[in-house]
Amino acid sequence: MRLSAQQEALERYLASGDSVSPPELLKQIQGSSVLPASDGLMIYHNAYRTRLLSVMREDFPALHRWLGDESFAQLTLAYISAWPSRHFSLRWLGEKFTEFIRDYIAEPQRSPMMELATLEWAFTLAFDAPDAVPLSLDVMSSFSADDWINLRVCLTPSARWLQLQHNTVDIWVAAKAGADIPDAVALSAPLDCLVWRHELVCQYRTLESGEASALRLLTDGGSFASLCEDLLGTHGEQAALQAATWLKQWVVEGGLIRTGKCSAGNIRNCEPRF
Repeated sequence: MRLSAQQEALERYLASGDSVSPPELLKQIQGSSVLPASDGLMIYHNAYRTRLLSVMREDFPALHRWLGDESFAQLTLAYISAWPSRHFSLRWLGEKFTEFIRDYIAEPQRSPMMELATLEWAFTLAFDAPDAVPLSLDVMSSFSADDWINLRVCLTPSARWLQLQHNTVDIWVAAKAGADIPDAVALSAPLDCLVWRHELVCQYRTLESGEASALRLLTDGGSFASLCEDLLGTHGEQAALQAATWLKQWVVEGGLIRTGKCSAGNIRNCEPRF
């Protein structure tokens, strides 16, 4: 057997759920009186899968705690068999975990498990996302009136915007704190949740509906002036103040970067001072 064929056979063996050594490999590997080839291959097989299981526990700690050791191990080993690691880095091992849960688990467990896995994977994506220089209060302090009117921003590359249908955040918080995990329940209305990285630390925050709508408008291409205009219907004379208050919070949290300028728009009295 050529070396490349032997390597492929070993890869197939490690990726399979069967720890019984394939005959074609046993013919190529020389054992000893102390450690037969079949035992050596089995040790390698088990060690490899144990390492993969360890990585999944690290990437999905809340789901691990929610399910418990045995159930999480069963789910993960089934996932590894269905989606063998294909990347040189274990960083991407859990990439298809949510998709696997969708096809493997039945309701009512499926939806809350998928949401929790999605939330935890969002933290992994946020941590590894490209760097970007966020908009700061120092930069904004030198804005002119036109800068305010024309201000356009987008979320940092690390940001992940989730719409949750269950009390997933409560489950995640309880699991991280080592507290009793609440039962999964459906929310009366979807909950917007942002996950992002700021100064090498992953952050998260839920948004009430008004703030979520404002942030979505601003990061979908709207200018600060258009945000002020949009808020007139709900906040009246306080529209500019509310827009500035939200903008300041988003900037302090390091979640926005400045993009290109737009036309002046209709509102020219939005020049907040922080």
